[in-house]
Amino acid sequence: MTVSSFKTGYDGVNFLAGNAAFDPTVGQIALFGPGGNRLNVIDYINIATLGNATDFGDTTTSIYNRAGLASSTRGVFGGGSSSSNVMDYVTIATTGNAIDFGDLSVYKEGAGAVASTTRGVWAFGVGASYYQTIEYITIATTGNVTSFGTGVGSARQGIAGFSSPTRGVYAGGTSATRSDEIDYITIATTGNSIDFGNLSVEKQGPMGCSSSTRGLAAGGTVNPSGASSNIIDYVTIATTGNATDFGDLTVARRAGGGSSSRTRGVFGGGVGAGGESNVIDYVEIATTGNATDFGDLTVAGLDMNCGFSNGHGGLQ
Repeated sequence: MTVSSFKTGYDGVNFLAGNAAFDPTVGQIALFGPGGNRLNVIDYINIATLGNATDFGDTTTSIYNRAGLASSTRGVFGGGSSSSNVMDYVTIATTGNAIDFGDLSVYKEGAGAVASTTRGVWAFGVGASYYQTIEYITIATTGNVTSFGTGVGSARQGIAGFSSPTRGVYAGGTSATRSDEIDYITIATTGNSIDFGNLSVEKQGPMGCSSSTRGLAAGGTVNPSGASSNIIDYVTIATTGNATDFGDLTVARRAGGGSSSRTRGVFGGGVGAGGESNVIDYVEIATTGNATDFGDLTVAGLDMNCGFSNGHGGLQ
């Protein structure tokens, strides 16, 4: 692997502890993948810097429209196109190919995914039908999912997921029509989701990220035009209520990947009026305002809605 010159603290295999920019314990590493055309590519960035993404490795299968979640050490990809119920995992502090984790209960595309330090939870998605099922894993182990509950919102896919340390939130999606629904769960328990409020517009395929207190849903395809949106909404995760306008993406698009550090949200890939995108944008989550260009992914990615990091809001 060729290592970019700004990647001090990386030896070609591991991110070296003791270097603030790349020590995995400070929660700065974000991964995206896979994207359109059934790619199996995984990219990574250092959220604290600016610059283009670098190749991390490959997933076990070449499918897209997966959902991703992570603890501080391990990231898991789940579901996707091509009738897949496969879950893969990677160790975030290293680079290399993904390893089989287990299976979802059914194959599903476009599920929402959230995580705490120990537990990852997938909700909704589409396969043979649109699902309201919620299921979870213990991230530090391997194995198949366990039933969590049922989504209170409509059965749908193309959902943004984000979390605080205690609460997971699922926003937007589509089935027969695009949705502005926001649902939430308490991650440490099991049970059905609860209504949270509504996005500012009905949208399919928004990208989600969060700090420990605030969650963002960026972009998506909106009603009634079916055009890609640049709108970023935010909510305060500990409350309930409707979303508030945050600002705009640099490029209107849907179905990219969202992730975050303790303070910064990043949105990578997706598809817009110009086709599949490799753009990465960033925002400072505690403020409001328009996104700024971060760099580019190694490949343009439609349905790369499986970004995750080792420092997102559920881990803080």
